Amino acid sequence: MSDAREACGIFGIYGYDGAARQAYLGLYSLQHRGEESAGIAVSDDREMRSKRGMGHLDEVLKPDDLGRLHGHMAIGHVRYSTTGSPKPQNVQPLVIEYSQGLLAIAHNGTLTNARALRRYYEGRGSIFQTSTDSEIIVHLMADPDHLCLPDHLEHCLAHLEGAFSLLLMTKHQLIVARDRHGFRPLSLGELRCSPVVASETCAFDLLGARYIRDIEPGEVVTVDERGLTTRRFVPPGQAKAAHCIFEHVYFARPDSRVFGDTCHLVRQRLGARLAAEHPVEADVVAAVPDSGLPAALGYARASGIPFDYAYIRNHYVGRTFIQPAESQRGLGVRIKLNAIADVVRGKRVVVVDDSIVRGTTSRTRLGMLREAGAREIHLRISSPPIRHPCYFGIDFPTTRELAASGRSLDQIRDFVGADSLGYLSVEGLLSAVTRPPENYCTACFTGDYPCEITEAVEKLGMESRG
Repeated sequence: MSDAREACGIFGIYGYDGAARQAYLGLYSLQHRGEESAGIAVSDDREMRSKRGMGHLDEVLKPDDLGRLHGHMAIGHVRYSTTGSPKPQNVQPLVIEYSQGLLAIAHNGTLTNARALRRYYEGRGSIFQTSTDSEIIVHLMADPDHLCLPDHLEHCLAHLEGAFSLLLMTKHQLIVARDRHGFRPLSLGELRCSPVVASETCAFDLLGARYIRDIEPGEVVTVDERGLTTRRFVPPGQAKAAHCIFEHVYFARPDSRVFGDTCHLVRQRLGARLAAEHPVEADVVAAVPDSGLPAALGYARASGIPFDYAYIRNHYVGRTFIQPAESQRGLGVRIKLNAIADVVRGKRVVVVDDSIVRGTTSRTRLGMLREAGAREIHLRISSPPIRHPCYFGIDFPTTRELAASGRSLDQIRDFVGADSLGYLSVEGLLSAVTRPPENYCTACFTGDYPCEITEAVEKLGMESRG
C-alpha cells in the first residue's frame, strides 16, 4: 500500500562468458526496484557495448540484443528516478569516454551534496549530458586535480555525501563501491568462480550463485585479471553504518538477505511484535498483498486469529508506487486488488500492511472491504508513522503529502476509514533485526538523520519529495 518509490537496482559480473545474459537474469530479479528504465553495458577487454532504454527490462532488451552484447563482464541497472527526470538520457548504465578511456557507471542512491558539486563543475565550464546525480561522479573522476593522485578513485569517492551503491566498469576492470554509511544494500557473490555483485541476494538465487558477504560501508572492491582486491576510501572509524530500515519494511524482495537478515523472517517478526503492541478482538487477519503478507502471517500466529485472503491481487499490474504519474498510480490502485466478499462479510477484520505514506491508497483498499460487508476494520501497520522526508534514495512524497505529518493518530484513522489504527513502534521495528539498532537509519520515522542534510534540503526543497 506504500506510495514510496525506490531508486534502482544494480548488478555486475566479471569473468563469465555470456555475461550479458547473466546480467539480464540478475536484473530480472531486481525489477521490483525500478520499472522506469533498464540497461546493460558489457566489455570484452577490447570494446564496450551497451543497450539501454525506457521501460521494463524485457521491453528494453530482446534476445537479439543480448546476442550482440559480447563480453565477459557486465553491469546492469533498473531505475526509478529520485533525482533527474524520467527521460532517455538519464537511463543507466551511463557510458562515457574521458582521458582515461571508456567508463560505464550504475548507481543506486542519492547524493546529498550533488547540487554543490554540479554547481562547482558547471562554474568551471563542465558540460553535463544528464540531470542525474550519477554523472557528477564521472566529473569528479575526470577532474585533472584528482587524476594526478595515486588514490584517484578513493579521493573522488570521499567527496561524495549521501547514499551510493556504485558499479564502475572500464574495458578491463569491474569496480564496486559503497558509501560510508551503507544506506542501500549491496552484496558480493560467486558464480562458478566468477564474482557477482547485486543490490539484493535474490539475484544470486536465480543464477545459482553463492552469497559471500555484503560490501562494507566505505569499501571499494576491484575485480580484474589479477583477482579481487579491496580497500577503503574512508577510515573504518568514519564508516558508521546507517542501513535503510525501510528496505526490510517494504522495498527488498522477501527472499532477499539484506543487511544480514532474510526479509521474509524480519517481516514476520514485525507482525508478531505488532500483535503484541496493538492487540484487538477480531475474526480474521488479512494482508494487503504482496508486501503485507509476511507481517500478517506473523500477526496471525502471535494473536491466534486465523489468517485468510481478503484481497486477490491482479499480478499483471506492477507496483503502483513506482509509476511516476499520479493518474497512472490511481488507475493501478483501482485495478490492482479485489476484495473477496465471502471472506469478510459480517466479520471483524484485521488488515495488516507495511506502511501508510499518503493514505489515499489505504482509504481505497479499506473502502473495498466496507463495500464487501466487513463489520469492523482494524488497520495495523508494521512500521512507525512516516513523518519525515528521505534524502538518501527513497522518493517519499512531500512532507505536506505524508499522511502522518501534522495529523494525530485519530485523524489518520478517520482519513483511511478504519475502526482502529495501530502503528508499530520504532523500538518494535528495530527489535526485528539482528544488527544493533544504531546501525540503521530510521530518519523517515524519527527525523534523526545520520549525516548532514543541509545541502539536500536546499537541493530538493523543504517540501520536496526527498
